[in-house]
Amino acid sequence: MVEQWLLSLHPALLALIRVLLFVVPVLLIVPAFIWLERRLLSWMQDRHGPNRVATFKFKNGFKISLQGLLQPIADGVKLFLKEDITPVAVDRAIYFIAPAIALFPAFAIGATLPWGPSYGVYGLLTPIANVDIGILYVLAISSLGVYGVVLAGYSSNNKYSLLGGLRASAQLISYELAMGMSLAAVILATGSLRMSDIIGEQMQPLAGQFSWFQNWFIFTPWGFVSAIVFLICIIAETNRAPFDLPEAENEIIAGYHTEYSSMKFAVFFMGEYAAMFMLSAVFFTVFLGGWNPLPINWEAIGTDVAGLKSVADFFGGISYWAAPLTFVVKGFIGIAFYIWVRATLPRLRYDQLMHLGWKVLLPISVANFIVVMIWIMAKSKFSSTLGAAAYVVAMGLVAIIYLTYMKNKTSTSLESRSAELTNGTEGVLTMEGRN
Repeated sequence: MVEQWLLSLHPALLALIRVLLFVVPVLLIVPAFIWLERRLLSWMQDRHGPNRVATFKFKNGFKISLQGLLQPIADGVKLFLKEDITPVAVDRAIYFIAPAIALFPAFAIGATLPWGPSYGVYGLLTPIANVDIGILYVLAISSLGVYGVVLAGYSSNNKYSLLGGLRASAQLISYELAMGMSLAAVILATGSLRMSDIIGEQMQPLAGQFSWFQNWFIFTPWGFVSAIVFLICIIAETNRAPFDLPEAENEIIAGYHTEYSSMKFAVFFMGEYAAMFMLSAVFFTVFLGGWNPLPINWEAIGTDVAGLKSVADFFGGISYWAAPLTFVVKGFIGIAFYIWVRATLPRLRYDQLMHLGWKVLLPISVANFIVVMIWIMAKSKFSSTLGAAAYVVAMGLVAIIYLTYMKNKTSTSLESRSAELTNGTEGVLTMEGRN
């Protein structure tokens, strides 16, 4: 009934429904992400979080507390009513358009993400555009977010804002290559750039042998390596701790958004949380089965065991109809991971960021890509067993090369330095140390 009604609609109207079904829920749950971060951080740091707004007291003494659940709404009202200050010397055109440029990629990334199965009602609604270059589209759009940051820093006519924008551009170069190579291994193993095909490949039997379990890529050795690299890169992509160098408050005030206030600052804030959700959704789509809640193939269970067919059909139906909810829940798990990392790790120095991107993540992702290529070639030319053997041998060679490099790497000795500080006319203070 619903499918026939959707098919009867004009293609433009159907496309608009697809867009609204994705964008509107994301806009509505962004305040929930802000509340979740404040509550989780307060719990992890053993302090009180927002616990006043959304506390209702009645005359008979009865009280209902929602633990500050309406605090993000109050913050939004405050930002909306706050005085909007625009410095005199800014480049006004770029200054006003930069927040919109920072917000746009966060929503555009979701255009190719399937939040439900590719058949039935969901097949007509998701994704917004099931294009053949889904992965390339995600990489291209995600890299556009830095333009908003750079333009905001440049147009503010403030040296601290400019430094924040320049840091963001240099940071982008450091991790984008490793991110691309980590996804290239997935593309090579799947044979497709389409997001729905990647999810379909993960619904195959695990390792081609266990039909009851799905072949989520994170369960494979190469997929696990790619997942770790990609996970680190998306944290840097969203400028979150420990990679929040473009807005390091102890170094450059607030970085690229130092000169922004009121709703323009709120747009940057909204773009950051929306990007966190979208890139988390990309991670779960590529490595953790997408909209599938569990790595269990219910159809195979119902086919192999006749007595479990009704049970398998029941849970298979739940997996189908709960697909959008699963998509959102996985997004919340990704946000919780971001918050956990922020509460755990200190901010990296700039040289540490460059070292991590160029000397650690990029070599690991390239080596992993080469190993996957050897495995696929050996499996296609010979057999799955020889392919697995070739994979193990390739992994062993990579490990030997890495260990040899670490053993023979010359450790740079710390240079001894000294500085003399004059203390007026009373004398000279000498300080010695190693750098």
